[in-house]
Formats: sequence, C-alpha cells, structure tokens
Amino acid sequence: MTRFIHDQFAKQYLTELLTPYGEVDMSKDITSEVRQIDVLFTPVSASPNNIETLGLLGRMAIYSNSAIFEPFRNPVSKSEIRSCIGKLFDIHADLERQSKRNNTKINEIELPHLWIFSPTLSLDIIDSFKGALDEENWGSGVYFLGTGFKTVIIAIHQLPSTPETLFLRILGRGKIQRQAVEELKVLSENSSSLSNIIQLVHNLIAVLSARQRQEQDIDRDDQELIMKLSEMYQQQLEELKKQGVEEGRQEGRQEGIARERRAMIESILQVRFGEVDSELTAIIDQVIAMTREEFTPLLLQLSRQDLLARFRK
Repeated sequence: MTRFIHDQFAKQYLTELLTPYGEVDMSKDITSEVRQIDVLFTPVSASPNNIETLGLLGRMAIYSNSAIFEPFRNPVSKSEIRSCIGKLFDIHADLERQSKRNNTKINEIELPHLWIFSPTLSLDIIDSFKGALDEENWGSGVYFLGTGFKTVIIAIHQLPSTPETLFLRILGRGKIQRQAVEELKVLSENSSSLSNIIQLVHNLIAVLSARQRQEQDIDRDDQELIMKLSEMYQQQLEELKKQGVEEGRQEGRQEGIARERRAMIESILQVRFGEVDSELTAIIDQVIAMTREEFTPLLLQLSRQDLLARFRK
C-alpha cells in the first residue's frame, strides 16, 4: 500500500513548512493509551513573521494557541474522524488536568484546534458531522464542526485553485495534486526557502518509483504523479548541469547534484528509521556514488542492519 508513504510525506511536508514559525511535534504520543497525533504545531507567537506566506495553512496554524493536523491520503471515514476527535479530547483533558495541578484555569482559546485534511469528502460525512462552511472568511471546502468540538474538516478537492490554497492542495490526489506540484515548482524558482519542500516532493517520487518497479500496489493517481515528479526531477538536474557548463564549473555542477542526492537519501533514511545517526551518516557518501535507480530499492528494502552491512564491505 502507498498510504504509509504519503502519510510520512505529509508529516515531513507540514513539519518543513511550519518549523520556521513555531514548535512542531510529529507523531506525538497521548497518555490515555498508546496513540499518536500526526502533527502538533505551537506557534512562537500569536502572529509569527511571514506566516501569511503559507496562505490558508498559515491561517489554520495560528487560529488558536496550537494546532493539530491530521492529513489523510484516502478519503477520511467517519470512524477515522471520530478517532481524531477522540485524540483531540484526550489532549484537552490532559491540558485541563495540568491546569488544575497548577491551580490555574485554562481558557478555551488555549485548547488546540484539530484540522483534518481529506482529498475528497462525501456529503454524507459532512451532514453526519453537521459540518458548516464559513465561505465569507474561509472560502469553500473548509467545514467547521460545532464550536465545542474545535474541529475542522478540509475537503481538498473543493478548495479553489488559488495561491492561498497551494500548500494544502499538495496533499490532495490525482489532477489536483499534480496541478499543485506544477504551481509549487514555478513558485520555488523565485523562492530559495522552498528548496527543502521541493526536495521532499522529489523524495516522494523516489519511493513511489521503487514500489512501481517492484510491482507493488500502486494506483493510477500515483502512477501519474510519478510521471509528473520524474519530469520535474529531471528538469532540475538538467538545470544544474546547464548552469555548471555555462559557468565553466564542472566541479560545482557535480557538487549540486550530490547535494540533491544527499538530501533525498537522508530523507528516505529518516522516514524509514526515524533518525539519521552517525552510523547511517557514515554510509551516505557510498550511496551517493550510486545512481538513483540503484540506491532507492536498497534504501527501501534492506533492514538497518543489512543496509549498514551492505555498505561497510
């Protein structure tokens, strides 16, 4: 299944976007039982500098004192929504217990809001949770549940194709996601701060391509996304090559390509093993010497022990 891959991508993607503006916790444990939330964001201030560059995502991030983001690759189900809300309430209860222990009273605004991202959303689900639009302030596709729930469900396929929604549409599916990827590529050409985001998108293609070559379960949407991302990746490498030739800097060109590959390799290792420690760092130079087609299956298939053994020889 490709769902795990997209879940990891979404977590890294949101973390990369939000880290400049506050503290981000990925896969944060909650105490009632062994459960985790995907992304918990706490802004450094009520209105971090330049957070408006994230558009609608930035507004969500600072809507309350903290925000919980739960992105779904496939259309979210009623059960999954209830599970997310359950985790939210566990966090609320924990904060309220801490407040009582400190002999203080917690304000409603201090409780985090939950934002659930779904590529599509059925009318049945919207009706069953009494989701309501606030188009005047938030536009289409953003459904607020009752105020006491502190929960909002975003139907990505209903968002307008505007710059404000770009960073959310990247988490969509099919044509919506491919179009957003194209827009992000154009935007990144004028913004060096988006280079890490583009790299995450490139890493996604490496993982999906490897699964496709292994004839694992991959749907039509992902096949088309692979084609689009492959085209973008090759264009970027060609630009690096062209720049190196025009400036007469063969060494600089090779260093640029090596940086691209190093970032991709580190990202895949982080997704698989959680941390790129000194042992994994020590083998990266050997991996970089291989082609992307050679090293990607190895990074995805081998266990940590086998991977270290393979490159220590």
